[in-house]
Amino acid sequence: MADIRAIIAPVGAANTPEIASAATALASNPVRAGWQIQNLGTNPLFVRLGSGASTTVFHAVLKAGSGTDDGLGGSFSQNSGTIYTGIITIAGTSP
Repeated sequence: MADIRAIIAPVGAANTPEIASAATALASNPVRAGWQIQNLGTNPLFVRLGSGASTTVFHAVLKAGSGTDDGLGGSFSQNSGTIYTGIITIAGTSP
């Protein structure tokens, strides 16, 4: 019988959210269990799985909300299956 502790990896902490328009959203983390990014601004937010996100180099574009922090902006996440553990960067024109 397999040792279940070898299958389940407990997660002890989450990162603190930060509002930014051009930054490293998540640092590389080889034990990342999942992640999510949501656009809280009124302009598109460009997300790259890697360094150097820009409006021309990205993996996903998150739609803007109707107003700042209204919760209607697009989101991008990985919370099951294969999880990307490298750096994730963002670019945009408003937080």
